[in-house]
Amino acid sequence: MAPPKVATSKTAAKPEETTPPAPEAASPELEIAAPESPPQESPSQDANPANIEDIFAALKSLLGTVEKLQKARQEVGDIKPLLVRMLDGELLSGDELDQLKSGVNGLSRLVRSYDDYQSALAKAQPARELLDLVLKS
Repeated sequence: MAPPKVATSKTAAKPEETTPPAPEAASPELEIAAPESPPQESPSQDANPANIEDIFAALKSLLGTVEKLQKARQEVGDIKPLLVRMLDGELLSGDELDQLKSGVNGLSRLVRSYDDYQSALAKAQPARELLDLVLKS
């Protein structure tokens, strides 16, 4: 009869041990679930006035870089035909050579403006989320 008592005590011990850890295990899962809720709150955080100001500043910066990029493109002008002629070994006149020099200098500004544009474009992406939030309301 001793073996049935041992089996009964083991059976009684297992539910007692299993039952308390189960609620404790559920509590950490709830605690783990709690940190997941802030990403859901991030759209409301985007509506924060400070974040809105940052987004508008990023959009203004993007507009400024677009203007600089367009200006740099205009300064470069259409130098491709001149570059092709020069690379073909053709000698250019003085005016064409001056136009080509200014165009090549403008190309370096254009490359820098394009880099600035790419950076401003990346920073302005949160504006999409704000726009979606505003349009859904």
